[in-house]
Amino acid sequence: MADQYTSMENLRFLLHDVHQVSDILDHERFVDYDVDGINIMLDAAKDVADKELFPYFAEMDEKPVRYEDGKVIVHPQIKRFIEVGAENGWIGSWFDYDQGGMQMPQMLYGSIFHILDSANNNVAGYIGLTSGAANLIRNFGSQELYDTYVPNMLAGKWMGTMALTEPQAGSSLSDIKTTAYPQADGSYKIKGQKIFISGGDHQYADNFVHLTLARIEGAPQGTKGISLFVVPKNLPSGEYNDVFTAGDFQKMGQKGYATTHLVYGENDNCTGWLVGKPHNGLRYMFQMMNEARLSVGSSATAVATAAYHASLQYAKERPQGRPLTSSGKKNVDKGQTFIINHPDVRRMLLLQKAVVEGAHSLLLECAKIGDLESMTEGEEHDNLHLLLEILTPIAKTYPSEMGRISISNGLQILGGYGFCTDFPLQQYYRDIRIMSLYEGTTGIQSLDLLGRKVTMQGGKALQLLMAEMTKTIQEATTFDDLKKYANILTEKLELTQQVLQYLLKFAMEGDYSRFLADATMFMEYASTLVIAWQWLKQAIVAKKALVTGNMTFDSTFYESKIHTMKFFFKYEVPKTSGLSQILMDDEVLTIVEEKELIV
Repeated sequence: MADQYTSMENLRFLLHDVHQVSDILDHERFVDYDVDGINIMLDAAKDVADKELFPYFAEMDEKPVRYEDGKVIVHPQIKRFIEVGAENGWIGSWFDYDQGGMQMPQMLYGSIFHILDSANNNVAGYIGLTSGAANLIRNFGSQELYDTYVPNMLAGKWMGTMALTEPQAGSSLSDIKTTAYPQADGSYKIKGQKIFISGGDHQYADNFVHLTLARIEGAPQGTKGISLFVVPKNLPSGEYNDVFTAGDFQKMGQKGYATTHLVYGENDNCTGWLVGKPHNGLRYMFQMMNEARLSVGSSATAVATAAYHASLQYAKERPQGRPLTSSGKKNVDKGQTFIINHPDVRRMLLLQKAVVEGAHSLLLECAKIGDLESMTEGEEHDNLHLLLEILTPIAKTYPSEMGRISISNGLQILGGYGFCTDFPLQQYYRDIRIMSLYEGTTGIQSLDLLGRKVTMQGGKALQLLMAEMTKTIQEATTFDDLKKYANILTEKLELTQQVLQYLLKFAMEGDYSRFLADATMFMEYASTLVIAWQWLKQAIVAKKALVTGNMTFDSTFYESKIHTMKFFFKYEVPKTSGLSQILMDDEVLTIVEEKELIV
């Protein structure tokens, strides 16, 4: 396996130079953090990843989670990681000090988990979901629920999950059937099933706290009738709470990450407690879902990052073929050249680099917006919230979809070896495939982007995003070498207005099927431009460093950034022209008609 799975230099460049984490450190909440301290924490996370995660990456695939005698059995290293996660405060990273947390900026939290996920994407979700579930109880639950469950969750003794999906409903949450029956003592009896519950059970936790969506008996149909409940596997007393693990799904990838099927109330003895107010469950859960969507995007970026470094190492070490001479023929008298010298291999490596470093930049952009949102009030807070809302589906989808394509290019670089278990590319390819399904498929994210986020508050979120992109464009035009790319992005923003003008007329006419029919194409279009924006940001910082000589890294690092930006604008941005033609084409081929033509 490759001995490098991420780039600490790139992480520091994005965190400190491009997105300037120092901007948020003057705030009272983060006063105990400084740049040197952040770097020490990143190095500590890398040390944990090197010793406790990366060495077990392949082994967890070879010895996957299994279900035996009603129990889920995971790799023994999961126990060690949960202990380390609790010791380092990662489970309660964003909690207040007086709650046992670290008051950590999201930018730092996201950077730490990027390292962990790059090393072994099977593992970090166990504590990540626990953190998200605990945070949801903190924000919406009663003090009694908080005191009963959260301290043990932050200590790593109890794990947390989010339980939404049901066999008959899938992503259609309005069709869930799990039912909560009110009891005289204020609790509820819960009866139903949930599937695809990540980290839903294993032998290394004393309890599992399932944040469960259910419909109170007699509640309205649809999403308006959904409530949220804390349903532990075991009651706080230790008594079994009739939450039975019926099995663990065997998957094509992420085989070290448990994915369970839960049955509630098989013996009519499952108790749950309402979180917040009745019928507000989906609104509460969306906090955790949005956090999870960004987490999925981060995980996908990390997996693709590890695959890129494995591909790069192989390309540097694998001799094969000879370069063409000026006559167009190969000089067979010379020794073989390393494949990194072949133009097509370089193209594939540059695509990998462009995808993973562009996506990583976007995830840090979102983390910074989240940090600033938590520290502001009034109009500034509202604008930051809108900006994060429109970026979230993109930040989840682009790394998931393009990360997979990126890794596919890595497989191609390795040739036949890429298809073999001797090298990790095949595992990365299998592992990342789930990312476009987690927390809402690409189709659902695309409907959310075009159908909700683009139109919310009269298009204000989109206006805010385009204003941010325009600021970057204006700064780029101050450098002669970057004007060309700034102008290209300007033209694409103008094209975006044409595309939306065409599509929105269908929404205004009430023809929402036509408006949203090609939402996934719009997602690809918008994502490409957002990543182009991130690359222009990186190129500006790199150019400044080269011009001023104020360089943290060697000049090749900065030159590589500018070179990759140029690659993205040459090979990826032009694809938006074809997508715009699809989006503005009058011919309709995917909407159901009277006669079925898919036969």
